Amino acid sequence: MSAGRPLTKAERKQMNRAEHERKIKQDLIARHGKDLGTFYAWLRIVNIRGTQASRDGDTAYIREVALALHNVHSRHVG
Repeated sequence: MSAGRPLTKAERKQMNRAEHERKIKQDLIARHGKDLGTFYAWLRIVNIRGTQASRDGDTAYIREVALALHNVHSRHVG
């Protein structure tokens, strides 16, 4: 319940997705340590959201993620 009323289907879906992502992050941090686990969690969540964006036809999200990964790679390689 939120604000004295039942959650709508969209609100429940958003809440469940956030809880699922939180569990993924906690699990990966427990397995790999804080830094590496956080990075793996980020990759996993971006993969999930990228798949959803791809199904919806949102190529802008995928381009933004690719650019972010390229920037991180450039910063650490050269």
